Order: sequence, then C-alpha cells, then structure tokens
Amino acid sequence: MSDPVKSVTARGTRRAAQARATRRRIIDAARELFLRQGYASTTLDQIAATAGVAVQTVYFHFGNKATVLKEIIDVLSVGDDEPVPVLDRPWVEQVREEPDGSRALAIWLANSRVIFGRVAPIMKIVRDAAGADAEMAAQWETNQGQRYIAHHTLAGQLADKQALRPDLSAEEAADVIFTMVSFEVYHLLTVVRGWTPEQWERWIHKILAAAILR
Repeated sequence: MSDPVKSVTARGTRRAAQARATRRRIIDAARELFLRQGYASTTLDQIAATAGVAVQTVYFHFGNKATVLKEIIDVLSVGDDEPVPVLDRPWVEQVREEPDGSRALAIWLANSRVIFGRVAPIMKIVRDAAGADAEMAAQWETNQGQRYIAHHTLAGQLADKQALRPDLSAEEAADVIFTMVSFEVYHLLTVVRGWTPEQWERWIHKILAAAILR
C-alpha cells in the first residue's frame, strides 16, 4: 500500500520542478529575443511563443516584461536559477577566507570576468534604454545599487585582512572598486577597444591593486 504522504510530496516535487523548468524556458526565450530584436520590440506574446507556452503562463510566473528582464539579469549574474544570492556563493567565501589581499582580489575579479561575460550584453540593452524607459531606468539603478553592495562587501573583507592602503577607508576603496569594476569600463575595453576578457581581468587587477592595496 502506497504512503499517501510520500505520494503528495512526490507530486509537489514534480510540480515544483516543472514550474522551475517552465520559468527557465521563458527566461531563455526572452533573453534570446531581447538580444536579437531589443527590449521595446519584444512582446510577451513573442516570449511565450518562443518558449512554447501560453502567454497566460508568462503572466502567471512573471506578471510583466520588466520582471522577466530582472529575472534574466539575476540568473545571468549567478550563472543558474538556484535561489542563492551572489554574496552567498562559494567563490565569495573563498575571497573571505583567503588571507592575502592581492589573491583575494584576484579571485573576485576572475569571477567578475565570468559574470560580465554573461550579463554584459543584457546590461547594454538596459543602459541604452534607460534614458527613455522608466522601467529600464529603475532596473539600471537597481543593478547599480546591488553592484555597490557587493563591492562594499569586498572592500570590507580587504579591510578585515589589513590589506587596504592605510590612507584609504573601506568606503573609499568601495567607491574605487565600484567605479572600476563596472559594466561601462568592461564594455569600453572588451567591445569598443577589442580586448579579451582575460586582458581586462589582468589590467583591472593591476590597476586596483595599485590603487587600494598596501
């Protein structure tokens, strides 16, 4: 005789997995369309058709197009759809545990390069649309705020290691990191000037180490 509790649990687990897979199909479809034809030109109907779901399903999971875009950025920022924030990822713990400031910074920047490689094309769409679209402006500001929090965390960790220059506060170091490890600088060097992401990583480590570390 089957256990009814286990059966209900199994059905719930399957439904959750199916819902997660559906959300990911929608996110992937929207990302493809946004990159190919732009945010403003993409409709929820097109996203639904590309994902192979009804448009009502898109509304159910996300509510509107701006939320779809936010989810795309969140997934690209961490590399998957696990509900684990960037600052709770294992590589951030590696930065925290590394006693040497330069090596800790190198770990952070290596992972920043990977994140920028995933998210930069979408962030260009957001930045370019922010001047004329209130939702895109809000998304840009949200991303800037999240990025500052992350870099303030890094600056605090470097301060805890006694790795910062003695004439530099953690807040000042956070401002420098926030400015230099930015989408704008990454885009200028890797797209406008044709650097490889690895060149960017080596350069930004050299610049930041000279600017903020002992």
